[in-house]
Amino acid sequence: MEMNHVLVVEDDKEIREGVEIYLKSQGYEVFQAADGIEGLEVIEKEEIHLAIVDIMMPRMDGIRMTMKLREKYDFPVIMLSAKSEEVDKNIGADDYVTKPFTPMELLARVNSQLRRYRMFAEKLRDREENQNIHVIGGLELNEATVEVSVDGEPVRLTPIEYKILLLLMK
Repeated sequence: MEMNHVLVVEDDKEIREGVEIYLKSQGYEVFQAADGIEGLEVIEKEEIHLAIVDIMMPRMDGIRMTMKLREKYDFPVIMLSAKSEEVDKNIGADDYVTKPFTPMELLARVNSQLRRYRMFAEKLRDREENQNIHVIGGLELNEATVEVSVDGEPVRLTPIEYKILLLLMK
């Protein structure tokens, strides 16, 4: 199974390192950033599967960072907020955790978001792959592999015959 990459963007070094230690112990690859600007730089360099982002940070806060990353990326984002902070639910985050939080609560939310994201990505991939396969009765045409079969037996076609059949099947 592929190791998931989690980005922790938090200006409090102790919280950031504590989250990293806990996630690494659970098999995650963890990247750190102290503010939104650093977080976006990490995202540009590394393949990130989920981000944990604090709302209140210097230079670029978590809300602006999340809005910027949503311009290009669709991985899950879990926002960290202090109890007193008002959270705008329309900024593109997938989940929220209120400080102080327990490591188990954060891990449960990370696991849940990654599981949901993987299932969505697999369904999307399957749908894209199946759009390239056309089936009518026992006749099957696969655009991705440029193969045609009848009742499971391969059929050889000239390029023109293939194009005509594809047009008719679509």
